[in-house]
Amino acid sequence: MTGSAAYNLTELLACVAAGLLDNGSSVFVGTGLPLVAGMLAQRTHAPGLLIIFEAGGIGPQVPALPISVGDSRTYYRASAASSMHDVMSASQAGYVDYGFLGGAAMDCYGNVNTTVIGDWEHPKARLPGSGGANDVGSFCWRTIYLMRQQSPRTFVDKLDFITTPGYLTGPGAREAAGLPTGTGPWRVITQLGVYGFDELTRRLKLLVLHPGVTVQQVREASEFEIIIPDDLAVSPEPTPEQVRILREIDPRGMVIGK
Repeated sequence: MTGSAAYNLTELLACVAAGLLDNGSSVFVGTGLPLVAGMLAQRTHAPGLLIIFEAGGIGPQVPALPISVGDSRTYYRASAASSMHDVMSASQAGYVDYGFLGGAAMDCYGNVNTTVIGDWEHPKARLPGSGGANDVGSFCWRTIYLMRQQSPRTFVDKLDFITTPGYLTGPGAREAAGLPTGTGPWRVITQLGVYGFDELTRRLKLLVLHPGVTVQQVREASEFEIIIPDDLAVSPEPTPEQVRILREIDPRGMVIGK
């Protein structure tokens, strides 16, 4: 545990992620930490947050942490019990503000690999693949990535495979590929800090350090050079009330741990 609020790292990441979500906005979430962050936001500063699940739950007030995107709790008091087709179509039509994704590896332009590590024909590891990640990363207005283990193995110079497009090769590349203008990766949250993307170069840029983390740690945990401005914020520590709500959301510690 860390600090006066007695929180762990996962709880810190959940609070940081929740703080990025606006009241009255819509967010496409999967199970796990993204959902915990969405539920926390909905129970604190964003009661009007519209949570959307890949299996078709739209606008639920999730009573307890579901174990999958098709869990019956993802439809509790929902606006609609719809379908995967409908929620993906809503994303493509521009109705989804935020998308939450994870990734095994990312490059400096926010392209993400969740498919294969190593050579395609003779890989070191086969990963789960895209699922709905390509749709979310292609069409949601702002995509947020949660990557708990930033290191030179996860922040890499060159991806073995691009599962979900970021800014591809740099400025203008998304649009040239036919993706909607104004969409793309927006924030990346790791155990070290919060990142955005430089407006001119579209390269990853450090915005916020987590408590106790140094710039040197950030530099050492990446194969590529991260843009680091002189003026950096520090993530606020979770409050006792946030920690209480998180443990109410996930009483067994399936995601946030014990």
